[in-house]
Amino acid sequence: MLQEISPHVFHNQFQNPAPKDMDLVMVFDGKNALLDAGEYPTVGKMRAVGVTDEMLVYLFSIDETAFFLLWDAADAVRDALEKTDVNACQRMAGKYMPLAGATALHLWRWYRANQFCGCCGAPACRDIKERAMRCTACNAVVYPVISPAIVVAIRNGDKIVLTKYADRETPRYALIAGFVEIGETLEDTVRREAMEEVGLRIKNIRYHGNQPWGFSSTQMIGFWADLDGDETITLDRNELKEGVWMQREDVPESPNAHDLTHTMMELFRRGLDPKD
Repeated sequence: MLQEISPHVFHNQFQNPAPKDMDLVMVFDGKNALLDAGEYPTVGKMRAVGVTDEMLVYLFSIDETAFFLLWDAADAVRDALEKTDVNACQRMAGKYMPLAGATALHLWRWYRANQFCGCCGAPACRDIKERAMRCTACNAVVYPVISPAIVVAIRNGDKIVLTKYADRETPRYALIAGFVEIGETLEDTVRREAMEEVGLRIKNIRYHGNQPWGFSSTQMIGFWADLDGDETITLDRNELKEGVWMQREDVPESPNAHDLTHTMMELFRRGLDPKD
């Protein structure tokens, strides 16, 4: 999955290192990433078009390579780089580059959303001692937001529920998923989403694993569950345009899946899902 980058090591401790020429710079513009020939530009490249070290915000490191965020991209920067949909970050070459792109996008969106204090409306600034935004007036502190969300593979013997989202053009099937609501346990969320999205009762809920998914600022938590009763699917048409029971041998192959959903689908397809 996206976070499985061994033998490389992800370092997310807050610090303020001086940028080096071969460190990498993440530049985002709305729903786009700005790349250099399909790769993240180096600090050296950005210095050559007028970017100063003071414009760069340290994000994290992978091995010895530091990743920085360029908050404001001047015209010279835009002219030197190529605009690409941020989803291209998932397909970036290099074992750890998709994780880097997702995490940088997560932090960029959080910084952008917290430029002003949510308590008093005054400007906020980056804290110098920790990864936080601090109000310049009332001193309120905001930390990066990570929203928990569940993914559940609902099975009935050698069949599994696969869905397609109503608001997406992708031809790929997915599993039932949804955000955890206030006051819910993870298992309560699994039961609620199964009932809301496909009208199914479930039992034998078992934890599978989890992963960070910075593209939606979430921590995805995966579960297996079994059908409890009638297998008739009743779709929530606001969320889904398709929901089907699919035989194990008909599940589409998901080689080298970065996400938890397609990793679990592949395990089911290959008969490696839990049997008890």
